[in-house]
Amino acid sequence: MGSGLAVRLPAGVVDELGLKEGDHVEIHAHHSGAISISSKPTVTERIERLRKYRGRLPADFKFERETLGGSGNNE
Repeated sequence: MGSGLAVRLPAGVVDELGLKEGDHVEIHAHHSGAISISSKPTVTERIERLRKYRGRLPADFKFERETLGGSGNNE
């Protein structure tokens, strides 16, 4: 697990997200105390999402690598 933590999810959540052992997820805590869980997209999925927006971003859009939240690894 590296420097991260493992989380046990109920079977219903695993089924709903279509997860399998070894998949990475993103967990977001909200001010209300609620959490949301989503499957973390792979690099290939991220690239495909970006291709959908080719030429559709506003002219003043600025890409900031720091906001991606990654550590530079290729997960």
